[in-house]
Amino acid sequence: MYYGEAGPQPAGTVLSVTFKLEGEEFIALNGGPHFSFNPAISLFVKCENQEEVDDLWGKLSEGGVELGPGWVKDKYGLAWQIVPTILGEYLKDPDKDKSQKVMQAMMQMNKLDVEKLKHAYEGKIVKFK
Repeated sequence: MYYGEAGPQPAGTVLSVTFKLEGEEFIALNGGPHFSFNPAISLFVKCENQEEVDDLWGKLSEGGVELGPGWVKDKYGLAWQIVPTILGEYLKDPDKDKSQKVMQAMMQMNKLDVEKLKHAYEGKIVKFK
């Protein structure tokens, strides 16, 4: 869609773009130069395993910046949360001691590590470099 004569941007300027990712529809709005990307808006991607986390993290961080834990900003400035699905299960565990150990481990990471999260959940010592 494009701005018309009545829009706050010049007529013919892109107003919005509609696109699909993995069958999910998204709409991106052009708010003009006074609005920019920031981590307040991010795309959340649930990953089934470490391989998915590694693949997406590698692609999105190339030319971007690792924000951690689980957050990466791509080369265009858009923030992404790359999160293994098991993390949500661990953090929702009614055993607060387990969920807090997972949270403590997670907060020491940039790219999330499924094995280290699992070890924290099981009460094993988690070492970081």
